[in-house]
Amino acid sequence: MLAKRIVVCLDVANGRVVKGTNFVNLRDAGDPVELAKRYSNEGADEIVFLDINASHEVRPTILDVVSKTAREVFVPLAVGGGVRSVGDARLLLNAGADKICVNSAAVSRIDLLTELSSEFGAQATVLAIDAKNSDHGWKVYIKGGRQATDLEAANWARLGQNAGAGEILLTSMDTDGVRNGFDLNLVNAICAVTSIPVIASGGAGSAQHFVNLFTTTEASAGLAASIFHEKATSISSIKQVLNEENITVRLA
Repeated sequence: MLAKRIVVCLDVANGRVVKGTNFVNLRDAGDPVELAKRYSNEGADEIVFLDINASHEVRPTILDVVSKTAREVFVPLAVGGGVRSVGDARLLLNAGADKICVNSAAVSRIDLLTELSSEFGAQATVLAIDAKNSDHGWKVYIKGGRQATDLEAANWARLGQNAGAGEILLTSMDTDGVRNGFDLNLVNAICAVTSIPVIASGGAGSAQHFVNLFTTTEASAGLAASIFHEKATSISSIKQVLNEENITVRLA
């Protein structure tokens, strides 16, 4: 059985890690390079670096910060924000990224997923989905959660996989930063229509939330940010609880 992964997210704005609730009320959480190094040393299985303003501001991801971060970590580094072409992705991979996350640009042009997958492999092509509950399922949002689309999350996940995505980074905007647990219904809806790994994001507040995620959904990984930034718990303590619950994880 494949080990479940604990992923740490660094949402970066103006060169600093920030964290909010439901995608708003952002507050400073520290230096991305220092935090990435800390989490790599503490046993994170992967780090996700998201330049959360790049798409909204229509600019590339900040390469210098990505490069400095990549030099300090020894686990896979997934990077997103502002990726609109194969050329953008190549710059990030050359800067040290292992995977490329795309959201807004893929919604605008789904062929981008096919192009990235063909050029760099499906394993390096991550479809990021920011979803919010509505009267008609979960609606997909772009531009850092600022703009709603007509896409329904499960349908979009299925189309994304068919187009070439090799992994899905799924964020519930409803539970983001709330710490009351992952949106298990959303995760199950996405896992039901896809066969690629799903990273669940939004709502982690305790080790039990990760236990619930891995025992009631097919998610491959659970992502958290604020609970680690604010030292409410640690990666090792979560993994210890998971191990005690007979959930396979990579222990240091």
